Amino acid sequence: MGNKKDTSKAASWFQSLKSEFNKIIWPDTEQLTKETAVVVVVSVILGIIIAILDMVLKYGINLLIK
Repeated sequence: MGNKKDTSKAASWFQSLKSEFNKIIWPDTEQLTKETAVVVVVSVILGIIIAILDMVLKYGINLLIK
């Protein structure tokens, strides 16, 4: 009964989805490489900071316990 209505809603939804995908501006290879490098560098730096804080806190807790 409502089969035709459901089909037209689905078709309309897919057309809308396709038009939204056409609006996406994809980065070029150079920009993608630069942004990936920044993410990797920041992740490594944060990892080092967290490791240093962990060692300092561990040392401080060991001093309090002993």
